[in-house]
Amino acid sequence: MASCPRGCTPAVRLCQKLNRLKTLDDDMMATSLKRCLSTLDLTLLGVGGMVGSGLYVLTGTVAKDMVGPAIVLSFLFAGIASLLAAFCYAEFGARIPKTGSAYMFTYVSVGEVWAFLIGWNVILENMIGGAAVARAWSGYLDSIFNHAIQNFTETHIMQWNVPFLAHYPDVLAAGILIVASFFISFGVQVSSYLNHIFSTISMGVIVFILIFGFMLAEPANWSQKEGGFAPYGLSGILAGSATCFYAFVGFDVIASSSEEAKNPQKAVPIATAISLGLAAAAYILVSTVLTLMVPWHTLDPNSALADAFFRRGYSWAGIVVAIGSICAMNTVLLCNLFSLPRIVYAMAEDGLFFTIFSRVNPVTKVPVIAILVFGFLMATMALIFDLEALVQFLSIGTLLAYTFVAASVIVLRFQPEKPSNKGTASTSPNPNAGPSPVPSESQTIAEDSGELKQYESFSDKLQLVERQTTGEKRGAGQLKAYWEPYLGRLLGDCEPGEVVAFCVMMLIVSAVSFCAVLEFGTKQLQLPVWSFAMLLAIFSLAFLTSLALIWIHEPQTNNKTFQVPLVPLTPGVSIVFNVFLMMKLSPLTWVRFTVWIAIGLLVYFGYGIWHSKEGMRELQPKDMAARYVVLPSGSLVETVQSVQPEGQVDPSALPSSSPTAPPAEDFTGKR
Repeated sequence: MASCPRGCTPAVRLCQKLNRLKTLDDDMMATSLKRCLSTLDLTLLGVGGMVGSGLYVLTGTVAKDMVGPAIVLSFLFAGIASLLAAFCYAEFGARIPKTGSAYMFTYVSVGEVWAFLIGWNVILENMIGGAAVARAWSGYLDSIFNHAIQNFTETHIMQWNVPFLAHYPDVLAAGILIVASFFISFGVQVSSYLNHIFSTISMGVIVFILIFGFMLAEPANWSQKEGGFAPYGLSGILAGSATCFYAFVGFDVIASSSEEAKNPQKAVPIATAISLGLAAAAYILVSTVLTLMVPWHTLDPNSALADAFFRRGYSWAGIVVAIGSICAMNTVLLCNLFSLPRIVYAMAEDGLFFTIFSRVNPVTKVPVIAILVFGFLMATMALIFDLEALVQFLSIGTLLAYTFVAASVIVLRFQPEKPSNKGTASTSPNPNAGPSPVPSESQTIAEDSGELKQYESFSDKLQLVERQTTGEKRGAGQLKAYWEPYLGRLLGDCEPGEVVAFCVMMLIVSAVSFCAVLEFGTKQLQLPVWSFAMLLAIFSLAFLTSLALIWIHEPQTNNKTFQVPLVPLTPGVSIVFNVFLMMKLSPLTWVRFTVWIAIGLLVYFGYGIWHSKEGMRELQPKDMAARYVVLPSGSLVETVQSVQPEGQVDPSALPSSSPTAPPAEDFTGKR
């Protein structure tokens, strides 16, 4: 490997710091939180996070303004797209049962700075989402009482006319958030119990809507006389799918709760599948009932379900619907207030955010300070910001997190498997040291040149020599044996997983380019038809080539937890869909994203990079290094030396050699 000039050493070290990965403990179930959530608890959390105000507000808006009765297909397509992202979250939640959701998954597989930015954006998304739901909850309740709360506030308290701010302070929305924060601070079991109550009532109301609604259904409302089933055509259905996709974004609360699940390996995938299935069924069936009860073009976007029953002469049913909508909004509030402090806790626990938020109450076993502080901030946003202004800033952080989680699934699936520390931990004087690096980190490969080749692990090199002679299956991240005669000279000298990581980057770049041309090519860019078609073909080919290059490498196969099927195709399609939806967002949302990212980088470089626990772990002296050198003749030479802190030299390095057999001692293989 060529040495780096002295001048670029600081830049290389900085790049290594920014991209260092989180080291996981051998005992993945160890936690300072309380593992008490069952599969049912996680399922109801997922249902509560997805089936909320969108069921009572989004269905009417999309059906009237964008799709018509074909909203049924829009929810179906959106549910399928959400399933792709949910698969990725389920694999990580089962494999890495730690709180933090997308932040943690990115930290384990992509790098530290990317994980921080994902977590930083998810924090804001949860704050905005909770404040928006609280505003919608307050407005819905106020409409039942003929806006008496708004009139009283504007008359006797205050009102203002400032851009992006509400016309009056919504004390009710802020109050419900503060009360909910105090309840959640009592512990995860109290939060789960409240979610059970509200979710049960909400699902009961949905069953009532379906039964009573189908009794009042009139198929003529889908007839050509009323505009037909799909009055806006295929483009309307796809546009509606992009909007309906946001109805399913709450399922990540399950992954956020995996550190508090009793059996996350089984509970997380099962709860994700069941909750997403129930949510999709609820949205599809309720939208079917709604458009069959009354003509789609006469729907009231603000309270479509309640208004539909009222117009059919059943005003009492509208009260039942109002109760269900308030309970559904409560479940979404609880899920936002539940997952947000846990992401903050995970970042603070890793040293990337202020450590005060990592404190766990010894009695309730929850991060109380994070819950109360961010609950108060969320209440402040709900107090002063307008609902429409809040909604405009939603979604980009969530979609970015989905994209990185999908990419992380591919990267982690094709990473070399780290050797187990079982049986060697007792010989290590430093039990707090992280797991040994993968063998690929110290390889100097020159397969056909006769140069010396160094490996951290004797067993890994011995297996490699055996595979070369017997043609057995290769390790994860290496080129499959079938493709060695064709691509061995081109890709064979790359370290395991290196080609896959590069292809994942190309996958994202080609997806962004393809979606940008598709969205802006004929409109803003005004490209000629031949240029538009050529660019789409080029970027499509680059995307498919990246998938093919990933596929010809060996994946990990010995993982006993849930795994995403059809990797890399499934996460690749998820990346395309997420990027396409991000292209649909307004320019104002991208401005917010840029400003928030800039603030996040200031926090990271001002605090996180200096207090990172991974950075502190790198500064700790390791115990021993064992390296195995393969001579051109095929014999092995082992060199063992103590590793000293930087700047010191150990004069007692002891070389030893063994031409055919492994050493008798048991070495850790740590550098």
